[in-house]
Amino acid sequence: MQDVFNIPGLKVFERGWLSANNILLTDADSCTLIDSGYVIHQQQTLLLVQNALGSRPLDRLVNTHLHSDHCGGNALLQSLYPNLITLIPPGESRAIEQWDTEALSYEATGQMCPRFGFNGLLSAGQLLQMAGLEWQVLSAPGHDPHSVILFEPQHRVLISADALWANGFGVVFPELEGLAAFEEVAKTLDLIESLQPEWIIPGHGAVFKGVGEALSNARHKLDGFIQNPAKHAKYGAKVLLKFKLLELNQIATHTFIKWATQVRYFKLLHQTYSPDISVTEWVMTMLRDLEKSKALEFHDQLIVNI
Repeated sequence: MQDVFNIPGLKVFERGWLSANNILLTDADSCTLIDSGYVIHQQQTLLLVQNALGSRPLDRLVNTHLHSDHCGGNALLQSLYPNLITLIPPGESRAIEQWDTEALSYEATGQMCPRFGFNGLLSAGQLLQMAGLEWQVLSAPGHDPHSVILFEPQHRVLISADALWANGFGVVFPELEGLAAFEEVAKTLDLIESLQPEWIIPGHGAVFKGVGEALSNARHKLDGFIQNPAKHAKYGAKVLLKFKLLELNQIATHTFIKWATQVRYFKLLHQTYSPDISVTEWVMTMLRDLEKSKALEFHDQLIVNI
C-alpha cells in the first residue's frame, strides 16, 4: 500500500500483474475504490479495503474499464456493501445488463469474471469528488475503446489505468480483433502529455513521476507495433498466456495447450498471422518465447509460472 504524495485520503494498493492496482479515496463524505482486481484475488481486495476503512462502508466503486483484471472483485464488493454505487465507462452497459461475456472479452481471452451490475455511467468531462478533490473523467481509447482515465489538476495526479505504464501500455485489444486502434493509442498519449501530470498511478506497477520518459517509452513501443502488427499480435498472445499462468501457477503442458487452442483470440491470431502451421505449433512457439524470456519453465510434463 502506498500513501501517495501525502494527499490525505488517497491510498494505492499495488497489486502486481494479475490484478490491477486498486486506488482508495476517502474523505468525510464518501469512500471510493477505483478498480477491483481479478476474481481469484477478490478476497485480498476485500481485506485491503476493510483494513483501510475499518467500520466505514465502501460507498462507490469506479471501473476505469471492464477488463477482467480491473473488475473481477466487483461482484464480491457489491454483495458485501449493499448500498455500493458502481460506475462504469459508457459503451458496454448493454453487455453488462445482458452479461454478454463474449462482448465483454471474457470468453475471447479465456478469463473469468463473476457477474456484476452497475448504477451509473462515467462520461468524458464528468467531475468526481473523491478524497476532497475534484477529478476529471477523460476518455482514453486504445487499449480498450471504452476506457477512461482520471486527472486531478491541483496536485497533477493522473490515474492512467492501462493507457500508460512506466514501460509502455496495455495490449491494444481492438487490434487483435482486426480493428484499427493504434491511432487511438497515439491520441491518448497526446492527451496525457497535454495534461502535464506530475504523478502517474498506473493500472499495473508502482506509482511514478517522469511522465516524459514514460511517454517516450510508450511511443517507441507503439511505433514498433505500427511498423510490424505481427509483433503486436505475438505480444498480445504472450500476455494472455502469461496472464493465465499467473492465475494457474502451474498446469500440465498438454492441458494448457488444449485450453489455449480453444480460446477465440488465440485462434484468431493464429489464423491471421501463422496459418501455415497448426494452432498447437503456434501456441508452443509462443510458450517457447516466454521460456526464453524467463516468464515460465517447462518441468517434465508441466508448465510452471516464474
